[in-house]
Amino acid sequence: MTDLSALCLNCGLCCDGNLFDHVSLQGPEVDTMRRLSLTVVVRKDGSPALAQHCDALQGRMCTIYGDRPEGCRRYHCTLFGALAEGEVSLKEALPVIDEAHARIQAVEARLPTPAPEAPRAVLQRARQQEAAGSLSPEARDAWTRAEDWLDRHFRGRQRHR
Repeated sequence: MTDLSALCLNCGLCCDGNLFDHVSLQGPEVDTMRRLSLTVVVRKDGSPALAQHCDALQGRMCTIYGDRPEGCRRYHCTLFGALAEGEVSLKEALPVIDEAHARIQAVEARLPTPAPEAPRAVLQRARQQEAAGSLSPEARDAWTRAEDWLDRHFRGRQRHR
């Protein structure tokens, strides 16, 4: 296994809905995703997208890797790029992932129990509560720390907040 593969298999953040809430789909990808029983949504602009948390994510691994959409194939987070360029080692990168997951768990610990219709992704729930004005100060602080970490180490120029 390459270091880049190991990085992704230890992460899953680009698929779990905490970095992004959707992946845009093109043409025949819509039918492929539906055939695979994945949730395809229509965005406000009418374009199709794969909802995130992706139903194909099991743990931190994609179960449709060979059939994943082009948007998934093209995406590389900032940390992936740094590892690919030799700016960080896998040994240095894995704690960055662990910290991201720890910060997300800290947000989850400060949120109320989710309603059945609530998003699976912790940060999506926090964003909804913030928009509704119901995010507690403690949850807001944890959410801000998590989003800042994700912006710095994962989103980079791909930021979609």
